[in-house]
Amino acid sequence: MNTEILGVILQLVCLVGLSYPLGRYIAKVYKGEKTWSDFMAPIERWIYKFSGINPEEEMNWKQFLKALLIVNLFWFFWGMILLVSQGILPLNPDGNPGQSPDLAFNTCISFMVNCNLQHYSGETGLSYFTQLFVIMLFQFITAACGMAALAGVFKAMAAKTTQTIGNFWVYLVKSTTRILMPLSLLVGILLIINGTPMTFKGQQHLTTLEGTEQVISQGPTAAIVPIKQLGTNGGGYFGVNSSHPLENPNAFTNMLECWSILILPMAMVFALGFYLKRRKLAWTIYGVMLFAYLVGITVSVNQEMGGNPQIAEMGISQDMGSMEGKEVRIGSAASAMWGMTTTVTSNGSVNSMHDSQTPLSGMLQMLNMQINCWFGGVGVGFMNYYAFLIIAVFISGLMVGRTPEFLGKKIEAREMKIATLVVLLHPFIILVGTALAAGLIAHNPSLGWLNNPSYHGLSEMLYEYTSSAANNGSGFEGLGDNTPFWNISCGIVLILGRYFPIVGQVAIAGLLANKKFIPESAGTLKTDTMTFAVMTFAVIVIVAALSFFPALTLGPIADYLGF
Repeated sequence: MNTEILGVILQLVCLVGLSYPLGRYIAKVYKGEKTWSDFMAPIERWIYKFSGINPEEEMNWKQFLKALLIVNLFWFFWGMILLVSQGILPLNPDGNPGQSPDLAFNTCISFMVNCNLQHYSGETGLSYFTQLFVIMLFQFITAACGMAALAGVFKAMAAKTTQTIGNFWVYLVKSTTRILMPLSLLVGILLIINGTPMTFKGQQHLTTLEGTEQVISQGPTAAIVPIKQLGTNGGGYFGVNSSHPLENPNAFTNMLECWSILILPMAMVFALGFYLKRRKLAWTIYGVMLFAYLVGITVSVNQEMGGNPQIAEMGISQDMGSMEGKEVRIGSAASAMWGMTTTVTSNGSVNSMHDSQTPLSGMLQMLNMQINCWFGGVGVGFMNYYAFLIIAVFISGLMVGRTPEFLGKKIEAREMKIATLVVLLHPFIILVGTALAAGLIAHNPSLGWLNNPSYHGLSEMLYEYTSSAANNGSGFEGLGDNTPFWNISCGIVLILGRYFPIVGQVAIAGLLANKKFIPESAGTLKTDTMTFAVMTFAVIVIVAALSFFPALTLGPIADYLGF
């Protein structure tokens, strides 16, 4: 047990210690300053020339969003065509058939919005071709889109008064060539050294010690896993995701992958401080997020290492903690930490069955996604926090009788309306979707997608829509979700949960950038103090967390009390 706790502490130290210098590097990349990765400049210039992009052209926030949405729309059609026709495409040694239109719709949208919700089993649902040219490709594109959007917000926040927020295409390319690809290459090499396969051969047929035949899937796993984690994507190459011994072979790879999930979202907060030259503000935001993350880890690790009370009542020893749905080579503490890490981001990869974790751990995982701004997805995590920050500034200003201002820009009705709509949309689509699903299954049990009735069944449906809206992708897998209803309804929630907030958040940044800069003075509300950090935390808890309290009471809390 002590070794497991030390492993958790070591991962936290590595995350906090390395996120600071990485954040400084990211800020330099987006500001166009000299870095060690300048050798990529000729390749980037070739990409711009080949694509007809003028890297010197500045965009206003509307042009910026138009470019972001167009590139996503193009890749959606690309993905749909390849997924439904993968059965006749090359690199398919196992003969996997094409996906049905509704499943392809869900899969394509899911990976396009950085969610990676999987209503199919990885190694049997896709060919090597679609794994590479849809899944891995989208994992780079969608992560880079989120990072590019945040880079535009950085530029808008840093400018005193400006009509433009940078060039989306430049941010997209640099996010890929200078941040995602180098880190993915490093993590991929370490995974290969530790036993993760990288091959285009088909399934292996082996004879077990009992004399029976076992079929083992393999493939270009080491190329896909790094970007799945670093880009906060999370879709598993194998159906059981990172609990699979070929995707996550040992304790070292488990720590490496868990570190990869959170390092970029953490670093992006520090990048804000370096870009704006306001490190104190970055440390304040980082502290709020880290506090919430550590509370979740402490509670979940305690719950999972303490064992399952129902099993304990049967007189069964649980020296290793609650191990149902977990891998022995990983352990209960590392599984609990992964569960918190993957849900404070929009990653969604799993190294254990979240459906089998204790009720309070499951509730915290849902709450992380329902709040959706404790570090969050790469790029979009801070942008979600940004909407709450705008609301907190406005409320703070009204409370003390001063003009609400942030970084020298007045917060007025238009920005508040957009921020409010962005914040309220999240609980709306989750709770409406859950209510619809609960009503359908209650009146039509023959639909058969709910294997666990009562409190836990509600938790499974609530988790599915929460995961979809938060662009997470993990699930309580007792739910039979590969049906037209779940594929289409989750697809709609995925679209709303991704693009509406990005549009709103970039719009707020663009509108504020256009306003006249007012130097901070004695009469200006300061926004980078501990008091404001507490205020922002309170707004997040009141607006986001309490919106879900009734649903959580009927689900995981009732499940916990029923133990």
